[in-house]
Amino acid sequence: MVAVIDTSSLVSLVRYYLPFDKNKTLFGYIKERFEAKEIILLDAVYKECQYTSKGIVISELEYLKERKNQVRTTELLPTRKFFNQLESQFINNSIRSRLTDLEFENRKNAFLDSADAKLILYCLSRRDDLVIVTEETKSSNDNKSFKKIPAICHILKIRCITLPELLNEYNGIDIEFK
Repeated sequence: MVAVIDTSSLVSLVRYYLPFDKNKTLFGYIKERFEAKEIILLDAVYKECQYTSKGIVISELEYLKERKNQVRTTELLPTRKFFNQLESQFINNSIRSRLTDLEFENRKNAFLDSADAKLILYCLSRRDDLVIVTEETKSSNDNKSFKKIPAICHILKIRCITLPELLNEYNGIDIEFK
């Protein structure tokens, strides 16, 4: 299994897990998973991490700055089918009804440039044993134009899990809180 990680999970890792990792066991284990390419960091997620929560992820996980730990997403292009789904299945219909066509096009383009879209497009382009790791939930509670990652993954049949679920699936990690 290869995990493609979202900003929300990296922020959770740094805020809620690593402060209790006094022996740096989890830190080292996660670093090894990045180096082994078992956890994938997309360049779009890295960029988002730079300005999310005052860049806490980048300052705590400095090894992510190295280009070898990032996967480029500039070549990821949506298919016609993805465009159709974006306009019909992925859109938050209550928001769409309030938008002009121009506003909708602008939001659609912004979504396609987002880290969320890049995560999904990367998984669609690869179709290996990839899983998206995010702390987002399916419910639309933030007035965004498009559905959240887990809801889109459900439609596209991409496996989507949370950071605790990922850590639970990894063999070889033994974390103890004292």
